[in-house]
Amino acid sequence: MFEIIRRDGLARIGKFTTRSGTIETPALLPVVNPKICTVPPRELYDRFGFKALITNSYIIRNTPALKEKAQEVGLHEMLDFPGVIMTDSGTFQSHMYGEVEVTNEEIVEFQKSIGTDIGTVLDIFTEPDWSHAKTKASLETTLERTQKACEIKGEMMINGVVQGSIYTDLREYSASRMATMDVDVHPIGGVVPLMEQYRYAELVDVVMSSKKGLNPNRPVHLFGAGHPMILALATLMGCDLFDSASYAKFARDDRIMFLDGTFRLQDMQTLDCQCPACRGHTLEELRRMEKGKRTKLIAEHNLYQITQELALVKRYLREGRLWELAEIRCRSHPALLDGLRRLKEYQDQMELYDPISREGAVFYTGPESRNRPVYKRYLDRLGTRYVPPTDKAALFPDCQGKPYSRPYAEQFDKARRAGYTPIVVTPWGPVPAELDEMYPLAQSLFPSIPDEETETESERIAFQFLSMAGFSTAVDCDSIPEGGDVEYDADKLRAKAVARYQFGIEAADALFREPVELVTSRKTGKIRNVISDGEHVLSMRAGDGLYTLRMEGAKRIVSAVPAPHMRVAVSDDAVPFVSEGKNVFCQFVISCDPETRPMEEVIVTDKDDRPIATGRAFLIESEMRQMKKGMAVKVRSGSDDE
Repeated sequence: MFEIIRRDGLARIGKFTTRSGTIETPALLPVVNPKICTVPPRELYDRFGFKALITNSYIIRNTPALKEKAQEVGLHEMLDFPGVIMTDSGTFQSHMYGEVEVTNEEIVEFQKSIGTDIGTVLDIFTEPDWSHAKTKASLETTLERTQKACEIKGEMMINGVVQGSIYTDLREYSASRMATMDVDVHPIGGVVPLMEQYRYAELVDVVMSSKKGLNPNRPVHLFGAGHPMILALATLMGCDLFDSASYAKFARDDRIMFLDGTFRLQDMQTLDCQCPACRGHTLEELRRMEKGKRTKLIAEHNLYQITQELALVKRYLREGRLWELAEIRCRSHPALLDGLRRLKEYQDQMELYDPISREGAVFYTGPESRNRPVYKRYLDRLGTRYVPPTDKAALFPDCQGKPYSRPYAEQFDKARRAGYTPIVVTPWGPVPAELDEMYPLAQSLFPSIPDEETETESERIAFQFLSMAGFSTAVDCDSIPEGGDVEYDADKLRAKAVARYQFGIEAADALFREPVELVTSRKTGKIRNVISDGEHVLSMRAGDGLYTLRMEGAKRIVSAVPAPHMRVAVSDDAVPFVSEGKNVFCQFVISCDPETRPMEEVIVTDKDDRPIATGRAFLIESEMRQMKKGMAVKVRSGSDDE
């Protein structure tokens, strides 16, 4: 059973429950060769904190002494590991050495017999150089074997491995077929050659095309991905589990892992590491150390590098800053930067999962930051939901002071009195003055010295917007005529513009029924509440400048805008609890607006479209439909509360 606890776009912290315990994801499973225990499994559990590992059932089965012991006492006792154990099937051996002497049914039954928690189908490793036809044929065999494994798995969980070489259509097809089967984990296989050859752009294609078809109710395991330099990018793409044999393989070859790559001991100039394994040792001591002892120390160092980076990935994920970390990490190698840039092609897919608002600021790390889905969403909504209050625009340069209406207070007033709409040309593109306090515009940090690429693109988008929005005139801020006498209400302009951006034009019109009264903060002067025709319909959050929806506002939207706009409908069983303010859980959702994004304001209704609560969505429509456990909507207030 898998449950999403926290998220940042596709990345998620989850609880994956097995019969041997619960794993918090993202998690890495060290690979343990049952014949060569460089770091003993019990030490991996007690000292390094790994609650799961992966070992090879094919090697155990083909080694008489290991086979006998595993079947006699069970895999957990044989390895002395109290956590979760996943076993591979021999597929990687077939990739390395050719055909293996075992059938799919035999290896699945063997994994069951030794007490494996999560077994693996004998899938066919699809090589990157295979033709489309050859890959498709082998893929069908893997799908047949997976279906058979599901039928005989018993209480053991099973891995349904997504294959398809580098062909995105086959990866999506494989994933979609796997999603319909009774598998428990979705590994993405056949990617080790891509990582070994630093083909990270193709790795992005493989992962993102696979994610399109996968069931969000199951954790995604990126087979063979265990180097610390790849963890941030892989987690960003929605991978939950990883594994690493390299920590030990590299150690046996005197290769040491760091965040910026892997280095040979003989080539290193200094040992700049304060991990528990390296602390107190010099480079010369390490080189002179007895081989076995040195191998174990390097393996421990490699494990510490992995655990430290994974902890950092989780922290950034919790803080809503994983994009920032991935961009920083991808600058450690040009091939990783290729992977980051390839993600731009999947902006539409990633925008579906990107939260409407985050607690922290958006940090710009370079031109690639503009490829984040938050940029796309802003420009899309600006193009479809913004209504200019006048047909004349006055353009202002980015002054770095936010919100822009503070440093530009006098200039904006002059422009508006002259009948012009103030628009600031920023790294986000055009920012109308009415929107400058909302997320992500006010909650972002850019360098004061812009790069040429971003500056050029910002200006291009701004002028494109002026044409599409229907402005008849656009002038530089220094060319605004003097002496204008047009009357305006800046707060009302802002209040309605934000509502349109957040809820849509039709919904905003329903919310702003005259007479409209705005309650503002005595301390900051910012809008706090919207009172429309005597009813409290909206409250504006100070942190992100967006609205929370009140029940009276929800009722207006339901009356004015047809379903499913902003709706999450729940079954009759849930209605009494949600009406009292209890959260909505996935198993009770019967329908949801497909345009819902994480952290978006939603209206919870019964099956007859009667509003019963308001809250913020935690999942998107496809997740609510397919997840078997977990929260779908965090309810703020039910109809019984008001």
